[in-house]
Amino acid sequence: MRDSDLAEIRSLSLFRDMESAHFHELMRGAYHQTFPPQVTLIEEGQPADFLHVITDGAVEMFARWKDRETTMAVVRPVSTFILAACINDAPYLMSARTLVPSRIVMIPGADLRAVFVRDAVFAQAIVRELASCYRSIVRHTKNLKLRASKERLAAYLIRNAKSTVGPAEFQLQIEKRLLASYLGMTPENLSRALKLLRDDGVTVDGLRVEIRDLSKLVAIAWPNPLLDGPETCGEPASDSQLHAGTATA
Repeated sequence: MRDSDLAEIRSLSLFRDMESAHFHELMRGAYHQTFPPQVTLIEEGQPADFLHVITDGAVEMFARWKDRETTMAVVRPVSTFILAACINDAPYLMSARTLVPSRIVMIPGADLRAVFVRDAVFAQAIVRELASCYRSIVRHTKNLKLRASKERLAAYLIRNAKSTVGPAEFQLQIEKRLLASYLGMTPENLSRALKLLRDDGVTVDGLRVEIRDLSKLVAIAWPNPLLDGPETCGEPASDSQLHAGTATA
């Protein structure tokens, strides 16, 4: 594994303060591989054999039920995913697939659990990570259950604009199909919600978003720290719930 990759992994809050010998023990047993797009890395229901760390690319976490499928998160570097299942030695609750060419470090779950028992600082970091992720999931669930689709979309755009006043311009980091799924909508519902926001000064051209006046979106979404953060799962107060954190299931 490249020294630069080790340094990035070591900088994660999960590994930052653990004993150096224990960190290198985890890395000695780890595999670092490159995967092409649309490769399924894990399947829900299968044993959690590895903790995954993405060092390059993007990975979609998703779940299926009968003929339905939904996006749970999109994980970007440098982040871990499937921590809770590895610690509990339990089946995966989500599947994962690469969206683009991606480099993934796979740390054996057995090694992770062994070091968890021996390294108190590492164990505390895991507890903090899981607690943060739990709170992030509660916020996302509240967002889905308490906000209408137009309000959810407005809140998402505000998070990505990283402001609540004035104009804003940014690029969506994922395709609209995935965004719709993450926000609990069909693609058709997302399209309708975007059209409804045109009267509030929102223009979307492909993945490019322009907002003339964020205060109009604030009046729609009513941002609230109990719904929108600031705490995140390693990662969306911005594209973060969706793009840069730790998926725990």
